[in-house]
Amino acid sequence: MNFASDNWAGAHPQIAEALARHATGFAAAYGNSDLDKVVKAKFSEVFERDVDVFFVATGTAANSLAMTAFAKPGGVFFAHREAHMLVDECGAPEYLSGGGRLCPVDGPLGRMDPAQLDAAIRRYPAQFLHGGQPAGVSVTQSSEIGTVYSLDELGAIADVARSHKLPLHMDGARFANALVSLGCTPAEMTWKRGIDIVSFGGTKNGCWCAEALVVLNPESAPGMPFIHKRAAQLFSKSRFVSAQFEAYFADDLWLKSARHSNAMAKRLAELFEKAPGARLAWQPQANEVFAILRDDRANALAAAGARFYDWHAPHGADLKLRTGEVLFRFVTSFATTEQEVEKTFSIISRAS
Repeated sequence: MNFASDNWAGAHPQIAEALARHATGFAAAYGNSDLDKVVKAKFSEVFERDVDVFFVATGTAANSLAMTAFAKPGGVFFAHREAHMLVDECGAPEYLSGGGRLCPVDGPLGRMDPAQLDAAIRRYPAQFLHGGQPAGVSVTQSSEIGTVYSLDELGAIADVARSHKLPLHMDGARFANALVSLGCTPAEMTWKRGIDIVSFGGTKNGCWCAEALVVLNPESAPGMPFIHKRAAQLFSKSRFVSAQFEAYFADDLWLKSARHSNAMAKRLAELFEKAPGARLAWQPQANEVFAILRDDRANALAAAGARFYDWHAPHGADLKLRTGEVLFRFVTSFATTEQEVEKTFSIISRAS
């Protein structure tokens, strides 16, 4: 019963098999192997346009290099106040972008409010040299608390960014989970809604270590190959990242894995709504479930070997925690089983 994070799950067997299959022999290095070229062409097929793809080690690297591509002297980047790049990346976007600053933007349940974004950008007028200048906007899809921007919401954010002539980035660490939740195509969730660059995550959805920065309009970031290399993110044996993505996309494994993890989250949420001493904080839209549990229920789960984290309440959320209640996060993955979900409910129901 491991709900600590989808990062804790291993690699999907089909991805592990692909790694083993490509482990022998020789192949050109630094993204120039035949497999690298095939996989990069697959990204263009997936996004329904010619894209540039840059493999990176982590989602933090992808987010930071996206901001570096957007950087201006005195540049300010705008993201939700609880976005990963603001609260969980140790200043990496500022560091790698050469001193860009991150500006928090409010919005309910992990999603930026377009009006709040517009107001935040307007706090940096071009004529006021001392404040710096707006450089880019980032949305997280799905958000840090398991919510998903609708296509219209993404479009509204893009409209604000475009009105200020700012590029728009999507942190897609859980890109596939958001995609299947919306039931749309990658193109519909990205460039058709005004997204310029995507941090495309595979690690949380069954890959061993596969992250990519996808530049949807290559002409918008001509310096990215140099940014990528200078940040020490150009892998020599890049075929091993490509091997993962080859299996990830084959027969829509990435979508099947995301649908499974989302379904497990939905089922877990349904059971929390019925369990004594437990209630949902809000409805999940992807593969993260936030539940409020009484101490005795949480302790019983932990004693039975379950892994999950307590969590801070999102800004502005009025959860009305009672004495002895704590907010917890439960994350499902491709490896989560129905039996684990049902066992969680059984343990909570028996606790006293």
